[in-house]
Amino acid sequence: MDSFAEVESSNTTNNNNNIMSSSSSTSSRYENQKRRDWNTFGEYLKNHRPPLSLSRCSGAHVLEFLRYLDQFGKTKIHTPLCPFYGLPNPPAPCPCPLRQAWGSLDALIGRLRAAYEENGGKSEMNPFGTRAVRLYLREVRDLQSKARGVSYEKKKRKRPPPPSLQFSGVTPPSGSGGNNRSNITHGF
Repeated sequence: MDSFAEVESSNTTNNNNNIMSSSSSTSSRYENQKRRDWNTFGEYLKNHRPPLSLSRCSGAHVLEFLRYLDQFGKTKIHTPLCPFYGLPNPPAPCPCPLRQAWGSLDALIGRLRAAYEENGGKSEMNPFGTRAVRLYLREVRDLQSKARGVSYEKKKRKRPPPPSLQFSGVTPPSGSGGNNRSNITHGF
């Protein structure tokens, strides 16, 4: 099933087919992960009580899904009362909870946003791009940054070196400034 309408019908019927089951055998890792994420979200909607159709899904349901995923997280997030709060490499174990890492959630939302639109959803109705979801991700990033002592600043892109001002492959002798005609020999 590759269309938004087909996702809708699969969520309202008891159909066990994958939501995005038609994939080529040469799909990239990203495409495969996006398909798995989309199928997982479809299963979540189907198992929701009461079952939820994709067209009725909102940013609040996406947040509920992200909180549900936290139980499967593998990243230790220290609470403010923990003696290791803010330490990137704690020296001993602690009882703080395991959560989904912010980077994983951010990447997941990116893939689901793309999958939603690829499957016929309108970009202005995309529940994965709502303000509430963006604010939640920012809050998770800031909280985890403080709790783990890790900075999530955007990496600065390296600029390419400025183009050389040399017009030929020959460089002038050092100290000559390029205008010293005494170094030129004439073959007459």
